[in-house]
Amino acid sequence: MIQATNIHKYYDDLHVLKGVNLNINKGEIVSIVGASGAGKTTLLQILGTLDEASSAEKPELLINNTSVINLSDKVLTKFRNEHIGFIFQFHQLLPEFTALENVCIPAFIKGINKAEAEDKAKQLLEFLGLSNRINHKPNELSG
Repeated sequence: MIQATNIHKYYDDLHVLKGVNLNINKGEIVSIVGASGAGKTTLLQILGTLDEASSAEKPELLINNTSVINLSDKVLTKFRNEHIGFIFQFHQLLPEFTALENVCIPAFIKGINKAEAEDKAKQLLEFLGLSNRINHKPNELSG
């Protein structure tokens, strides 16, 4: 569950996000569409806790009923590892590893055993329609 309220983002004088409010329920699949430069990536980076909203507007961001706005870097890093997953389109997959191994990396960092990590990774790749590509390296996958 994600609840974002009053999300603003400024880059100097450029006001990119202007009070975004949204609610995403557990299990809901949402698409964010818009013109180039509209703020889609900026919004996703804030929702994924990789960037911060501009604080003057008193934003609120709840993920799984936890307010993440004021968490310390250490606590936020642990929260992100346990509650948020990212699928990047470019440059974030490690080229020497297969799709399966790349998906397993966060679980390995968390200390989950290999069999359990691979089982969950296979489920995720199947959900994404990539079960027939689990042993392919990033350069063998479509963007």
